[in-house]
Amino acid sequence: MREFVVDTDFGRLAGLRGGPAGAPRVLALHGWLDNAASFVPLQPHLPGIELVAPDLPGHGASAHLPAAAEYTVVNAARAMFAVADALGWDRFALLGHSLGAAVASVMAAAAPERIERLVAIEALGALAEDIDRSALRLHRAFSEPRATRRSLRVFPDIATAVETRVASGGIEVAAARLLVERGVAPARFDESQGGYTWRSDPRLTRPTAIRMSEDQVRDLLTAIECPTRVVYANPAQPYFPEALRRARFACLRHGELVVLDGGHHLHMEQPEAVAAAIGGHFAGPRH
Repeated sequence: MREFVVDTDFGRLAGLRGGPAGAPRVLALHGWLDNAASFVPLQPHLPGIELVAPDLPGHGASAHLPAAAEYTVVNAARAMFAVADALGWDRFALLGHSLGAAVASVMAAAAPERIERLVAIEALGALAEDIDRSALRLHRAFSEPRATRRSLRVFPDIATAVETRVASGGIEVAAARLLVERGVAPARFDESQGGYTWRSDPRLTRPTAIRMSEDQVRDLLTAIECPTRVVYANPAQPYFPEALRRARFACLRHGELVVLDGGHHLHMEQPEAVAAAIGGHFAGPRH
């Protein structure tokens, strides 16, 4: 895959792209605190499509949002439409993993006339909040900026950063290395110190001020008009338990479900199996 950069109202957004121009267009969206390298293992197993994987705002090589702008799923959806506009893509398909699948779900519901097909891996719809916890979430989000900010961690080398990413759980070493190599930059705090630090925006770890309720999420899922294939890993993630993810899938008008044994990053760790689960979905007739 090769690098690309586009200028948008959300700043300069970067990413990776591969496949033949003129083939079915697929915008691939990565997960929270990951980056475009998330799709490097999978892309060779999806021949016959043009795959464009942007770094979401604040991730990878993409610009951070201004201090006055918040990182939300809806804002990310707008940014990804801005990437498609910059590429001259009026209609296209979506492939999303985790947070990227949540963003893709919002995009498909918000502008069904633009989205031909959707593949959602390890998420469907955004994280929801109980209505009676809305004020508490808002309070925490507004209190966070006043909290003491920790310095960005500096790693002496790439290997140490990879070890740290693996230790955080849910990912194998080879996949972690791909994400880390794109996700870090030389530390610039002290030229004599050297080393690397994450280049993602630290604000991405702050509490989101407002989340949709579960009823709102499901209403959006019912608004998705395009054929949708959902790929879940077994076992389910604690924050997206089996009963919830099955209930969300049931909201789709045109849904197909595939469950594969594996971890949360199964699209990186088992790319052939995930590609087989996707099958010819993106090559089907235009919706």
